[in-house]
Amino acid sequence: MKLNNIVEIKATLVLKTGLHIGSGDSEMHIGGIDNPVIKNPITQRPYIPGSSLKGKIRSLLEWRSGAVKDKPLSISDSKTAAQPEMVKDILRLFGINADAKNEQDIVKEIGVARLGFWDCEFTPDWQAHLEQNNLPATEAKFENTIDRITSTAGNPRQTERVPAGAKFEFKVTLRQFEQDSDKLVELFLKGLRLLELDSLGGAGSRGYGKVAFEHLMVDNKPVNLEEINPFA
Repeated sequence: MKLNNIVEIKATLVLKTGLHIGSGDSEMHIGGIDNPVIKNPITQRPYIPGSSLKGKIRSLLEWRSGAVKDKPLSISDSKTAAQPEMVKDILRLFGINADAKNEQDIVKEIGVARLGFWDCEFTPDWQAHLEQNNLPATEAKFENTIDRITSTAGNPRQTERVPAGAKFEFKVTLRQFEQDSDKLVELFLKGLRLLELDSLGGAGSRGYGKVAFEHLMVDNKPVNLEEINPFA
């Protein structure tokens, strides 16, 4: 396989509602946040892991293909899927699982994963906005459950979120090999549009994690995601 190009896909990822991507910290602190967000261990600023973006976009595209399962799609799924070429393109973008070791012919056809995801840190202007206005980087969202019979509240908890309006630097690279078509870029952009229509992180059904990709550039060319129909 000959590498012909590396496409840079950049945007400003803007939160339209509060975002919670958990840190996995199970330690309880009296009077503290019950569900903290993940933070850079050096700067202590919240960030969006590239793995979170990769996993959510992949799952949305797998749902779109109609072949979604309880684990990422594999080469064997491409043989039985209603849209086998779309499944193969998803594997080209995101990679093949280890169960493909006995499928060398298809492994060679699909090749290595094309996408590389970067962690998303605050944009410099958003960080400056926080510092100049002495604003916190996160908020505590108080939640509880309501008893459907007595209408009383119970199980109070605090969930930490990055508030609506926060801006992150989004960057993904896509390797293009000589046999690749533009369909791979188009499929990934459909994945971004699906993410805008869905949500990122936890509690999406409760309004968390609505995002938008602003000033999207693909190889230094502007792209308007709102013009992309992911269901076409």
